[in-house]
Amino acid sequence: MHSVPHFPQRGLYAITDGPRADLLAACEAALSGGAAVLQFRDKTADPARRRSEATALVALCARFGAPLIINDDVELAAAVGAAGVHLGEHDGAIAAARARLGGHAIIGVSCYDSLLRARELAAAGADYLAFGAFFPSPTKPQARCATPELLSAARALRKPLVAIGGITPDNAAPLIAAGADLIAAISGVFAANDPEAAARRYSSFFHK
Repeated sequence: MHSVPHFPQRGLYAITDGPRADLLAACEAALSGGAAVLQFRDKTADPARRRSEATALVALCARFGAPLIINDDVELAAAVGAAGVHLGEHDGAIAAARARLGGHAIIGVSCYDSLLRARELAAAGADYLAFGAFFPSPTKPQARCATPELLSAARALRKPLVAIGGITPDNAAPLIAAGADLIAAISGVFAANDPEAAARRYSSFFHK
């Protein structure tokens, strides 16, 4: 078993946007642009393709020293040797994912707009806490809304904090100032004409 990259303390958290013919090329562009973490997010029911793509992304991320996180699918993460899994509200318990993936796996969780949920999941062993949406998001137009004050309050939990939801290079700075350690982007990177340039713009906030 190869060693799992640690979850970075700061940077761009790039999240894929479902099936696309140029998935690997787009992900390589995002990583070349400085993405510190990559999440494979694919809600389709095509297990063979998803496993093939996730396997290829594990190898790609290894080249860049970035962890690959699998969205919502503990078994897929285990099968391909991904660095970890991201769990939403209905995706099972941290303890079950930890038992399946091992002590070194990265297990991240969606906390939406709830500091109480963040406290409970931090105590249950989550490795990072994601909050959002902070702005209207094309990926999840009905998402609950989080505030920068939530990030400030969550700093006391001493876990890496990820901000997600409609974040662009033009509105990211206040969230980082409030306490976001990582900025997550889906369409901001993967719907861009030049994902590498888009990733570089996000990443530049963390190299000042």
